[in-house]
Amino acid sequence: MSQEFDSLEQIIRQDPVFGQVSFDGHEQIVFCNDKDTGLRAIIGIHNTVLGPALGGTRMWNYENEWAALNDVLRLSRGMTFKSAITGLNLGGGKAVILGDAKTQKTPELMRRFGEFVHSLSGKYITAEDVGMATEDMDTVREVTPYVTGISEHKGGAGNPSPITAYGVFMGMKAAAEFKYGSDVLEDKKIYVEGIGNVGETLVEYLTQEGADVVIADINQDRLEEVRDKYGATIYGGNDLYGEQMDIYAPCAMGATVNNTTINKLTADIIAGAANNQLENEIKHGKMLQDRGIVYAPDFLINAGGIINVYAELEGYDRSEIMRKTENIYTTTIEILNRAAETKVTTHQAALEIAQARIAARKQEALAGK
Repeated sequence: MSQEFDSLEQIIRQDPVFGQVSFDGHEQIVFCNDKDTGLRAIIGIHNTVLGPALGGTRMWNYENEWAALNDVLRLSRGMTFKSAITGLNLGGGKAVILGDAKTQKTPELMRRFGEFVHSLSGKYITAEDVGMATEDMDTVREVTPYVTGISEHKGGAGNPSPITAYGVFMGMKAAAEFKYGSDVLEDKKIYVEGIGNVGETLVEYLTQEGADVVIADINQDRLEEVRDKYGATIYGGNDLYGEQMDIYAPCAMGATVNNTTINKLTADIIAGAANNQLENEIKHGKMLQDRGIVYAPDFLINAGGIINVYAELEGYDRSEIMRKTENIYTTTIEILNRAAETKVTTHQAALEIAQARIAARKQEALAGK
């Protein structure tokens, strides 16, 4: 991406699709519309050099259609690099459904979406994401085999959220080892922003280790539930990013690391589950580097979920899922060291490794022709 933009408003003012700053060589964008079910969805296929594009479906009440398009472009691109850096033979894809998952999601809508997925003949394989649950993937499975993350009793790997959280936990511990010389998180003050399925499980891991965990979310009932289960503290202030903390863990929507928040953050480390945490990868990665804040690249440390659903395609068991997810610790250490040695941002160091694997596969394919 050669252009730089400071806000989503600037991004969505660009020309449709090809002119968007988030369009980065995407292979295919599919717009799905069905009047009977009310389905409005976009499927983004970024790259299939390493294999079919796998990525979850997100249902969100976007401000407008351009915001939804920008999200699916960024998310699908991130999935390409997530699979590449994790060593999976998968490409990058993602889907978004426009609407309120609590009030507008129906089995009929999910089945119709599944039919659109099926029409791509396996080039895109879907899974669950924000606003989705394992049972929704079971519904999609009724009309297409190109879906992962289905219920374990139906032969699937189940909900990927706990494995995603474990990978984030591994990445956070690796970042602590790099920054502090120890990966022990006991007594570290950690702010977890967003306590959905992944955020809650991350809180569980952190509190078990003795960390001082503060939680923030727009859902007060969830906050109280998680507080009561794990003994975390609910954030009651009005400027989370300016609070004293050791580690900031963004686990909600993306772009929370931006011009405003970076200048406020006191954290030594950013390590969370959210996708696309940097509003601008180049500019904000450099700002973090200049401030000495260790950023654990999101597309690396939140890869546990795709490792989990990939097991359905490759047929490996739970022990192998955990082994591959634990390896996120080692890879994170390697990338943080590489960034320090080469004087590049941690995001750039991770991106270079992922891009190199894709380029090598492309060369192999060309040589074989």
